[in-house]
Amino acid sequence: MTLPRAVPRTRTATPEDLAALPVLEAAADRLLEAALGHQALPSPEMATPVEPLFVLVAGSPPVGFARVDEVGGHAHLEQLSVHPDSARRGIGRSLVHAAIDAARGRGYAWMTLCTFADVPFNAPFYASCGFEELAEPGPALAALRIHETQLGLDGLGRRIVMRIRL
Repeated sequence: MTLPRAVPRTRTATPEDLAALPVLEAAADRLLEAALGHQALPSPEMATPVEPLFVLVAGSPPVGFARVDEVGGHAHLEQLSVHPDSARRGIGRSLVHAAIDAARGRGYAWMTLCTFADVPFNAPFYASCGFEELAEPGPALAALRIHETQLGLDGLGRRIVMRIRL
């Protein structure tokens, strides 16, 4: 009988952790690229024009991370990545819940995100965490969506904005 592996502890990223995250994100992006028909995603350093509000990691060394920015006065889950070797163990869900708790603790009323609508481990996953599609995003999220379109993300698959009340 094999016992399920425990989900690694989620914690605030250290400077040493931050240096390792681009490699972890690139590994996770390979799964997303496969789900999108092997279309290349834009490089991570191009994706976000703002400094993060906070970054959480799971494990030491990290096997997953959640980056949260502030967009339009709300917490915004900019990036969630889990290394493929650690996928499907609850790490992503644990990071999402920890990010929600951390944003709530900082006084935010909402958390938003932008994601691919038709990738099972994107919009359907976030819906299972309580996020709902936001049909009419405000000006700040609309500007972020324009930025994503300019990066070429919309050419890879249908994108939506989602949010959850904290």
